[in-house]
Amino acid sequence: MVDRTRGAGVRLRELGPRVLSAIGRQEWLDRPSYRFEHLLSFGYNGLGGARNTVMNALHGVWLGHPVHPPLASLTSGALGTTVALDALSLLPGQRPSEVRDASRFATRALGVGILASIGSAITGTTDWQHTHSEDRRVGLVHGLVNLAATALYAQSWRDRRHGRHGRGIGLTALGYAITLGGSYLGGALVFESGVGIDQSGERLRTTEWTPVLPAASLNGKPVRVEVDGVGLVVCQTNPGQVSAFGEFCPHLAAPMSDGWVDRGRVVCPWHGSWFAAESGEVLRGPAAAPLPRYEARLVDGMVEVRAEEVAK
Repeated sequence: MVDRTRGAGVRLRELGPRVLSAIGRQEWLDRPSYRFEHLLSFGYNGLGGARNTVMNALHGVWLGHPVHPPLASLTSGALGTTVALDALSLLPGQRPSEVRDASRFATRALGVGILASIGSAITGTTDWQHTHSEDRRVGLVHGLVNLAATALYAQSWRDRRHGRHGRGIGLTALGYAITLGGSYLGGALVFESGVGIDQSGERLRTTEWTPVLPAASLNGKPVRVEVDGVGLVVCQTNPGQVSAFGEFCPHLAAPMSDGWVDRGRVVCPWHGSWFAAESGEVLRGPAAAPLPRYEARLVDGMVEVRAEEVAK
């Protein structure tokens, strides 16, 4: 029996990666996904001057990391509360008033879960449009699965409001089972592919000024250098001024040495994130975390860099 249990556990652990691999191979998903992305771009561009403000808010620039994960956590918490209250309302031996209270609070928790799910879908879609290949396909299925679950929650909420509590409980339970599958896909995107995680790489720790290259080597573009095994990019941001930043964009690890400097902004070469040259602060997403910035100076025609000293 022990061997059978162990074998079942192994098969269960292998199921998830197999499903992810199968979804990642579905190249036919690319055409509809890129068409959908084009519709999203058309909608965002229709916002005119408010485009960057809206997209920065949805990407989580104001928060320092993507907004989608906390909204997804709120969704899961509210829906889990709904399922728990539904289970309590079905326990035998309860007074009618207790059943009514559990049902009423379950309906309210479900309403919160639906609203959070809508917000999670909007922010998640905004982040998803910058993914590629297997991650894009898994993300698309993740969104469609959660959309189906949200539709069931909406019908459940309507049924509850019209007194059809038994049917509402059943729809919520079905939707929650679907949500668990969608959550697995979302977790794989975050923890295996690093979508939504700061990918700017290792930080420089050296606080001693270190010469890295002659200033004459700067040609208007970021230039990659290495200090104590840590990659950096150095660029001229203003006449007679140089800046040093992390080697990779925090969004999806784009090499910033392929980027450029434009009017005091360091621009990511892949998805066009803007970072302030004087601070590394995000000016435009999809990046949400700031670009690591280091101290830089010119000494006798050489560029020297160091990590910022922490005041004691």
